[in-house]
Amino acid sequence: MSKSTYYFELNKTDVVAERNQDIMHEINDIFVFNRRRYGVRRVHRELLNRGYEVNHKRVQRLMHDAGLMGKRPKEKYHSYKGEVGKVADNLINRNFSTTAPLQKWTTDVSQFNFSWGKCYISPILDMNTNEIISFDLSMSPNLEQIHRMLEKAFDSFPNLNGLILHSDQGWQYQHAYYRTELQKHGITQSMSRKGNCYDNCIMETFFGRLKNEMYYGYEKEYKSFGEFKKAVEKYIYYYNNERIQAKTKWMPPVKYREASMCSA
Repeated sequence: MSKSTYYFELNKTDVVAERNQDIMHEINDIFVFNRRRYGVRRVHRELLNRGYEVNHKRVQRLMHDAGLMGKRPKEKYHSYKGEVGKVADNLINRNFSTTAPLQKWTTDVSQFNFSWGKCYISPILDMNTNEIISFDLSMSPNLEQIHRMLEKAFDSFPNLNGLILHSDQGWQYQHAYYRTELQKHGITQSMSRKGNCYDNCIMETFFGRLKNEMYYGYEKEYKSFGEFKKAVEKYIYYYNNERIQAKTKWMPPVKYREASMCSA
């Protein structure tokens, strides 16, 4: 080998390594911005959104080498207390498909445990967009919580005639107040079969995502109910307005709803 060739090879820039370094910088930026919540699939999608032409396997390898892993699913609050009111038919029957927003909603209650006590979240989720329509966080899973959640939903979307609202057979949803409020707004009630979490798996998926991304591993960060409430409000704003999803064509839920209703 000639001397010139030897030194040329020695000093040649590693183009692949340089390109990987550039992509790795973007991956880190995406990962940190989303508080280490995104896995390979969402990081890859966000890179495409930013104009990078990169294979998902390459993203997977780079994230693995850097030790970057998204959060995965764990406790569930059980509100079933037997038949304390009226149980509705299971109209959804695991048919979660929709053609537009505001056709099918779902709701449930989930529990969080802290050293300072327990608290409960009660959200409503649109099955078409995965958007959290409204939610209430409370130290007690009572009827006032359900009232506040419904009022927020009805204030945001006054015309809900024909909507189906699905839930489990929790005592809150059997209560006369809840059933009457739905009827007043033209909403049809649907309930899962007793003890069957798969009948409301869309909401279960949201609870798993919420807890994995801002609760598990962060419990000690929240010193009071007030601190945790602010964090939940911030997360749900992020979830609705910034967090991309495959189901919504890699748009945040609110943006997807607005696009769907504009084209309708």
